[in-house]
Amino acid sequence: MTDTRICFFGDSFVNGTGDPAYLGWSGRVCAAIAHPNLTYYNLGIRGNTSEQIEARWQAEAALRFCPNCAPRLVFSFGVNDNCIEDGRLRVDAKRSIDCARRILTQAKALYPTLLIGPPPIADETINDRTVVTSMAYAALCDHLAIPYLETYRPLRQNQVWMNEVASGDGSHPAAAGYEAIAQLVLDWPAWQDWFA
Repeated sequence: MTDTRICFFGDSFVNGTGDPAYLGWSGRVCAAIAHPNLTYYNLGIRGNTSEQIEARWQAEAALRFCPNCAPRLVFSFGVNDNCIEDGRLRVDAKRSIDCARRILTQAKALYPTLLIGPPPIADETINDRTVVTSMAYAALCDHLAIPYLETYRPLRQNQVWMNEVASGDGSHPAAAGYEAIAQLVLDWPAWQDWFA
């Protein structure tokens, strides 16, 4: 049986912050496929921007992949880029897209790669920027021929997600919210193709 290893790189949403089960969506999607020889690495760091992920992903992936395994990469980021810190955007729109382009171009050259888009939170000012980022990531992935899963619009319309975010810390859902995003991933043909 193939030694399949998936590195999930991202921010607090990848990490599963706020989930009382400490699984987030990445743990849920891996549990659901029940692959007999799957190792998944949750490499989400709370507060990470695209630029911080770019600085670390290659070294961290190299430590977890071996010559005889089937390596896979899943990236998800963007909300933190659109947050204000010290009176300015943490990563402006151009830098965010340029960074995503570098990450994805390098990743695709090495391993099968997916990108999952940034979700909405309870701050509409940040959401206004995040939806633009999500659309830009979609266009970028189309250009690079990398599968992209938009989460912003389906989760914006998902009352479970939005209610849990609003009743929590304003950014992160609880278990049912992470189940909602996990279901989007599980229903995604690009994810299903990895385990067909």
